[in-house]
Amino acid sequence: MPYRSRETLQLWLDEFTAARGDGDLIKVVIQDDSWGDDGGLVVVPLRNASTTVYVRPPMGGDARWRVVFEPQLDEVALSAEETAALVAELGTAAELCGYLEVRSVAHIETAPTA
Repeated sequence: MPYRSRETLQLWLDEFTAARGDGDLIKVVIQDDSWGDDGGLVVVPLRNASTTVYVRPPMGGDARWRVVFEPQLDEVALSAEETAALVAELGTAAELCGYLEVRSVAHIETAPTA
């Protein structure tokens, strides 16, 4: 799996949000990767649901980025307007996932040495 530092992910996120004018809640948080370095995790907070959503880089033999929804214990009941707002938020998460996948294709970054 190609290496991407938290700084690289933050740069890509900054470019994504600047081009769109939204996504202000999305952030890159600290996550130790398999090299023991801070590889970062892109978290997409939702205003209209309580589940945690993040964008995960490729793993194993799968070359695609994924939007991951963590389980939640409680049901979410939304009005029509709140549902439409949640759909828009998930659309942003999907577009970010695709953007990161495209940016990763040609990206080469040296992984830290152990």
